[in-house]
Amino acid sequence: MATKKINTDPKVVVENKLTALKELDKKGVVAKAKKFSNQYKVVGDKKFKLKDFATNVDNELGKAGKPIAQQLLQFGVQTLAGMQDKLYAQDRWSLLLIFQAMDAAGKDGAIKHVMSGINPQGCQVTAFKAPSHEELDHDYLWRCTKNLPERGRIGIFNRSYYEEVLVVRVHDEILKAQKLPEKLITKSIWDDRLEDMRNFESYLSRNGTMVVKIFLNVSKKEQKKRFLERIDIPEKNWKFSSADLHERKYWKQYMAAYEELIKKTATEQSPWYVVPADNKPFARMVIASAIIAALDSMKLAYPKVSPAQVAELQILKKELLNEIG
Repeated sequence: MATKKINTDPKVVVENKLTALKELDKKGVVAKAKKFSNQYKVVGDKKFKLKDFATNVDNELGKAGKPIAQQLLQFGVQTLAGMQDKLYAQDRWSLLLIFQAMDAAGKDGAIKHVMSGINPQGCQVTAFKAPSHEELDHDYLWRCTKNLPERGRIGIFNRSYYEEVLVVRVHDEILKAQKLPEKLITKSIWDDRLEDMRNFESYLSRNGTMVVKIFLNVSKKEQKKRFLERIDIPEKNWKFSSADLHERKYWKQYMAAYEELIKKTATEQSPWYVVPADNKPFARMVIASAIIAALDSMKLAYPKVSPAQVAELQILKKELLNEIG
């Protein structure tokens, strides 16, 4: 019997995949999102090595696969919008998304595109920069704690308390400026902080705030390319500063710090997603999928209305319909 020949033309393959995507129902989208994002999920692997996670992914469809990435992201955005509406209405859970990465990894763009369909009333974004004098007079978790999302809302941290075991660890002078009692600055301070962060996230999880952490894993080569674009393209000049280039010199130290913090703070309740970030559209698909997976685990639903409330609604409806004028 003759074997049916499969058309491997990239354009045809793309069209077939797009058709299959359009036929997916909501459950199908969620199922695919969970399976897709799970490849990049880290939940406490003691053998975790950052070098085992690619910064880019091979795409056998080449440029022809871009429509699939765009369509997948659009499906993800639409699905997120519906799930967020239930999250807000149910008013029980909250979701905290933490974005960490080296400069030019695409944090801002990912937040902008992935969260584009979210109702602004149910979402808040906090970008953490160098701490102020007031913040230095408190413990390092203080400024993050007061920006946690309320029940029914999604909170986004663009950088976070994890900077306390990243830039503070790489640059000793920052730690010395934190006004800590000298006897507390010990050899175990980084392990102590990582333990505190893990415990803090456990506390949040037990109180209805799910924490999902995204590490945009960009390569040094790709960062260089994006830095040059920021210098060469006038509209992007404002994004670049000498500080970015200065931090690039500490690449190995930062990678070692990221590897340790992911290894020691990734848990089933508060996982890390190590996202290939050299390809922005692909990275956004992974992020959207991870958020969908997190929201799906909450078993969200609109609040149920009692028979008495239904009867009252019908009375109010009748009153509205009988209005004169």
